[in-house]
Amino acid sequence: MNSRHKYSLLILGFVVLSLSACVTKKYTRPEVISDNLYRSQTGTDTTTIANLPWKTLFADTELQNLIEQGLKENLDLKTAIERIKVAEATLLQNRMALLPSLQGDVSVTDAKQSRAALNFPAGINIDLETQTYRAQLSTSWEADIWGKLSSAKRSAYAALLQSDAAKRAVQTQLIANIANAYYNLLALDQQLAITEQTVKVREKSVSTMKELKEGAIVNGAAVVQSEANLYAAQVTIPDLKRSIREAENALSTLLGRAPGTINRTSLDKQVPYNDLKTGVSAQLLQNRPDVQAAELGLRSAFENTNVARTYFYPALTLTASGGLSSLQLKDFFSQSIFYNLVGGLTQPIFAKGQNKARLKTAQAQQQIAFYGFQQSLLTAGQEVSNALYAYQTATEKEDTRAKQIASLTKAVDFTQELLRYSSATNYTDVLTSEQSLLAAQLSSVSDKLQKLQAVVNLYKALGGGWKQ
Repeated sequence: MNSRHKYSLLILGFVVLSLSACVTKKYTRPEVISDNLYRSQTGTDTTTIANLPWKTLFADTELQNLIEQGLKENLDLKTAIERIKVAEATLLQNRMALLPSLQGDVSVTDAKQSRAALNFPAGINIDLETQTYRAQLSTSWEADIWGKLSSAKRSAYAALLQSDAAKRAVQTQLIANIANAYYNLLALDQQLAITEQTVKVREKSVSTMKELKEGAIVNGAAVVQSEANLYAAQVTIPDLKRSIREAENALSTLLGRAPGTINRTSLDKQVPYNDLKTGVSAQLLQNRPDVQAAELGLRSAFENTNVARTYFYPALTLTASGGLSSLQLKDFFSQSIFYNLVGGLTQPIFAKGQNKARLKTAQAQQQIAFYGFQQSLLTAGQEVSNALYAYQTATEKEDTRAKQIASLTKAVDFTQELLRYSSATNYTDVLTSEQSLLAAQLSSVSDKLQKLQAVVNLYKALGGGWKQ
């Protein structure tokens, strides 16, 4: 190829790119609210627990084993991986659309004409049956003048990245769900243990009341009240056991296995991670997989709008075919070569409103994707703010709850002792103290569960769990 031809091709390529730029646009991230999403956040420190590996946040080895199993076997995560494969295939298809197609065709045709239809004069004898042997290759190529195929490829690529981000979002949610379910299970175990211990104490209380009645210190009402108090504690045990069974089954489903026993430690051994760095809210754009997926969905919709614009402009298509064709098999490889070349320019004139409808639809879908992107950021900020405040309030309740339990324990002891030696005290005082103590002890378990789950929810809200 001489320099003149090279120069002509360069000019042609520049013209094509210029025409494409006039129709399709380049994606740029739109302005979205990404600052001050945490409500009470101040400062510019970018250190965040979202960058920590999940094993650093969850030190319990049993919980680590459960999370690892979930990452291997969870069905939602496996489904997300399969969606990535679908997106990869779509991207490959759109990339190949830039190349010319090629088909091969081999055929044998037997045809016979009607003598009556041909209306030959009398005495003419012509063979009316013919066989045609044909072998050909054909190709077609659409020039991407306006950027339609390139935009479709970029849209498919954004969809692939979106499916990958969605998979990572499933992973972060899965880790959070397993951790929260595990802590909930430990809390139920603790509440069951407290209730069973309370039952033992109240059984002794019933025996004590019976002894006091025999000594004429209390009457029969105190005995039946103590028995009712015992039954009130006993009746909650079946429900707690049912809740434990259901929690184990739910956690088993997250792990992708049949319902069964969950290996676990105890709530007392759990130490909440306390160095809760949140960074700045703008980091959610990089750390939250669901936010990334929402933006990539917007990018894919943006490219689809580019594609819709190109339908208003002419399409240049080049087709070619060639091969061998003969009426005699013996002459198939001699003097039977044929070919044809066609270049066509198709300009839409009247498409019954399809092109306008396609563009309006694409523009509306792009706007919907933008709103979804903005909503994902606002939701992320809300989740961070909620988790931070949940941790703060749980921490504030710890000291007060401990003092409450200590005071109620003394109240139970004092009222029981006073009941033995003072007629001014009746069993109603003991009953009230015991019920309040049990409620406070169960609430203490809920407080610790709230604190543990607040750390999990904050980690997930900041986008933690997918970085290793």
